[in-house]
Amino acid sequence: MRLGIRLLFGFFLVTGLAALFTLRVFMAEVKPSVREVMEDMMVDTANILAELAGDDLAAGAIADGRFAGHVRNYARRPIDAKIWGLAKQSLDFRVYVTDAGGKVVFDSENAATGQDYSRWRDVALTLRGEYGARATREVQQDDRSSVMYVAAPVQRDGKIIGVLTVAKPMSTIQAFIDRAERKILLSGALLLVLSLAIGVAVTLWVVWSIRKLRRYANAVGQGEKPAVPQIPGELGELAMAVDAMRLKLEGHEYIEDYVRALTHELKSPLAAIRGAGELLQDELPEDARREFSGQVLAQSGRMQALVDRMLELTKLEQRHAKVERERLLWAGVLQPFEVAAGGRAQHAVKVVISPEHADVHAEPGLLGLALSNLMENARSFAPQGSTITLEAGPDRIAVQDSGPGVADYALPRLGERFFSTVRPDGHTKGSGLGLAIVRQIMLLHGGRMVVRNTQPGLRVELHF
Repeated sequence: MRLGIRLLFGFFLVTGLAALFTLRVFMAEVKPSVREVMEDMMVDTANILAELAGDDLAAGAIADGRFAGHVRNYARRPIDAKIWGLAKQSLDFRVYVTDAGGKVVFDSENAATGQDYSRWRDVALTLRGEYGARATREVQQDDRSSVMYVAAPVQRDGKIIGVLTVAKPMSTIQAFIDRAERKILLSGALLLVLSLAIGVAVTLWVVWSIRKLRRYANAVGQGEKPAVPQIPGELGELAMAVDAMRLKLEGHEYIEDYVRALTHELKSPLAAIRGAGELLQDELPEDARREFSGQVLAQSGRMQALVDRMLELTKLEQRHAKVERERLLWAGVLQPFEVAAGGRAQHAVKVVISPEHADVHAEPGLLGLALSNLMENARSFAPQGSTITLEAGPDRIAVQDSGPGVADYALPRLGERFFSTVRPDGHTKGSGLGLAIVRQIMLLHGGRMVVRNTQPGLRVELHF
């Protein structure tokens, strides 16, 4: 599973579980909370009505007195109230009154008059001076059929002479409960969607940052020198730390590699110079002395060329300034190579530019250095009298010779420092720094060098 998917899954799992737990708590608390509020209001209602019913109950006229008339009139009142968007069109309180023995002496619905309610909790507890209330289901298996009963004592001269109970079906407030639950569910769903959106955004940012770090690490691994990725936060600090570590490691490795390679490359010319020098100390014929003196000069020249190229490559590899590109017409860039070839008998140079006004966006000095090294490499392998072709187009050029090419196994390594192949004469071998310089110049331009055999010859393409 990819990192982004794992991050998103983990984020959504944690958020989803938290949201589910919160929703369950809210859903579990909605109905009890509504019942508690309703019970609180019913307590007030029962106590007010108990005060109003006291005179009629004491006088024995509770069934047909003024109190009974008012309660019956209340039940017949028309009502059409809009409560926070929900319509209430019926008055739902049921009121019954029992005497001091628990016998029902008045019932607003005439359903229980004369019955003994002394064992019901609302009546029994109130007669004992305690708070009396109960909830009874009309259908045992259906919680929505519950009816809540809240009682208050009817008192005279400090004595309880009866109990007034107010009853209200839970079904009358079910619409409010359902609406609250729907709002909670919708809010929960919105929370999950928002959490998912935030999770996607966070995941994309983390994955984007990590991919920038990965691209940076891959570029460093390929020998490039990319800019440190600009990432905010801890990942940005990590990128800076990695870059600082890279610079330190590169410094050590750079010196070690160069010392090792330079030592290896200088061994042969130094040995030749030493051998020739030792021989020159003896009495030698003039021809032999000139031959050995020529070897000293040739090998010292080889060493000088090696040092010069190493300095060029070192400056390129340690360069941190951006390439200063200019728009250059290939016709002007390649003209010096045609002119120089005119005085060289061993090779001809053919320039092909298509289209005629094709150009390249590059730093002039670096472009000239790259082409000079490519031409020198081509001359080293091309047979005498053959033609070296320069084919240029928009932001690209190819140098084609007609030499033997190189072995296929060596193609991927062309451009490495100090890697070289044997020249056609079977003896001389270059330093391998020419194509390394070209490759580094292309890296600085953000381009690439492509090398392939063409049978005959070798083709080196530069894509800027």
